[in-house]
Amino acid sequence: MTRKYFGTDGIRGRVGSGSITPEFIMKLGWAAGRVLSKQGHGTVLVGKDTRISGYMFESALEAGLSAAGIDIGLLGPMPTPAVAYLTRTFHAQAGIVISASHNAFYDNGIKFFSADGTKLEDDVELAIEAEIDKPMTTVDSLKLGKASRINDAAGRYIEFCKSTVPMRMDLEGIRIVVDCAHGATYHIAPRVFEELGAEVISIGVEPDGLNINENCGSTKPEALQASVVELSADVGIALDGDGDRLIMVDAEGNLVDGDQILYVIAMSRLLDEQLDGSVVGTVMSNLGLEHALEKQGIGFRRSKVGDRHVMNMLRESDWSLGGESSGHIICLDRTSTGDGIVAALQVLYAMVSSEKALDQLLTGLTLYPQTLINIPLDVPFDHDESEMVKAAMHTAEQQLGDTGRILLRASGTEPLIRVMVEGRDADLVQKQADLLADAVREATLSHSAQSA
Repeated sequence: MTRKYFGTDGIRGRVGSGSITPEFIMKLGWAAGRVLSKQGHGTVLVGKDTRISGYMFESALEAGLSAAGIDIGLLGPMPTPAVAYLTRTFHAQAGIVISASHNAFYDNGIKFFSADGTKLEDDVELAIEAEIDKPMTTVDSLKLGKASRINDAAGRYIEFCKSTVPMRMDLEGIRIVVDCAHGATYHIAPRVFEELGAEVISIGVEPDGLNINENCGSTKPEALQASVVELSADVGIALDGDGDRLIMVDAEGNLVDGDQILYVIAMSRLLDEQLDGSVVGTVMSNLGLEHALEKQGIGFRRSKVGDRHVMNMLRESDWSLGGESSGHIICLDRTSTGDGIVAALQVLYAMVSSEKALDQLLTGLTLYPQTLINIPLDVPFDHDESEMVKAAMHTAEQQLGDTGRILLRASGTEPLIRVMVEGRDADLVQKQADLLADAVREATLSHSAQSA
């Protein structure tokens, strides 16, 4: 069924517009509380990242949940995967995260976790949407929900992160630069690596409500790259605003993306005989990763874009490792959702156990050149119905042959058509991407003119 409010990863948008207003968020809290109250009385945990609007939406959620008769446990600034973990360990009915992930401070959003620490099932989201459209009511005063602060949440999560690697692992002698994007991991990630013995230099750990993800973190890693080289660090770790995304940097300052991180973890698991089944990527995962894993006898399957789809494929097949090029890495044998800190620890374990630098662990993986071009849309456009686009795709596929691939898809969060071309020959990839993008632009302009 079509959702009215929920997108692929909760509800997200510009603060003050659409669904991202105090009024709507209070109603959302009430609607979620109404659905959860049918399962019995319990507590919902609420965490947030560091953007300034988080205070406002935390209060709005608290009011809505209380009005529905649900108790609230307030976690304060807390990474998204930490909320998933704490929801399980506190036996809460659900967890809610107030965050817009890697977006700028003027955006915000709401994500939900089930009692198992996983994304809500579709039927629960649809039930919440049905309640949102009803008039808001308040339970009797005797049944109002109570709110309390959970003061030891950070410490609990730090200990959990450390437990995802063997107790014998010692990071002594390893210098790490950690970029927390002025986000939810600022008070957690450095401590995790320090307590495991590493020398940690922290950047992006001074949130002011407005600087989250600003020229830092996993989407803007240039400052981290420079710091790793300048400080002669062994490795750099870049997290995003809510801590569920990871990009790394090797000792030479080279970026290590999600596909490369997946390869390192998969190979480490293979050597330890701990790899359960195939690895799951997405349709955007680099073809070089697929070929490198297959060469090692490791199966590789692709899901739709989005960690939700990666998770679903892993769970359906009872596999444990998957992720996206953007750095969402899921280690289901360690935790229930994508977790940047946990994924970084798995890479550090691979380095320590093999006594190899990060760049050495990437031997055997060659990423193919990949070009991604975003085509803005003025009006909705179905590229699958365009003969012009189909002809351009056919021509590009003939030119690439078996050495590359093409992907056209509509963005799930923005009015864009994404054109992706990859293959062994960089010049051919760029040429075909440009030609295909031109065809899509021409088709969209023609469609816009007809729709006017």
